[in-house]
Amino acid sequence: MKTLLKSLLALLALLAVFNVYAAADLEVNTPGVNAIKNSMQARHGQLSAYYASGAVGLTMDGMIAVRDAGSVPLAARQAVNALVAAENQDRSALYAEIANANGHPEWQAEIRSTFAQRWVQRAQRGWWVLSNDGWTQK
Repeated sequence: MKTLLKSLLALLALLAVFNVYAAADLEVNTPGVNAIKNSMQARHGQLSAYYASGAVGLTMDGMIAVRDAGSVPLAARQAVNALVAAENQDRSALYAEIANANGHPEWQAEIRSTFAQRWVQRAQRGWWVLSNDGWTQK
């Protein structure tokens, strides 16, 4: 009986945590979120060719990475690395800003995870995704 009660309490605690995260407003609209989204949108035009060529791919932790530097001309590699670094900086800032705007900075990891899934789901056919099994093409 004690074991069953402990299990039920643990399950209720888990459900309470899940419901809290489910209640997060991922579409929250603050000046900080808007500024980050605008920055990311402006950069996307530069990154899209690298996604399409397979030089850059999405990672399962909500970031992007250079997948095949050899497919980028030597003269452009530094620029691609800078684009990837700027994008990842904005993504980290976005996850933190959304968590803070929801009044729960401790939700940042869960928000990052949710966005990671969204990025992969919305990726165009042919883009690359890094998972635990390595790089795979969508």
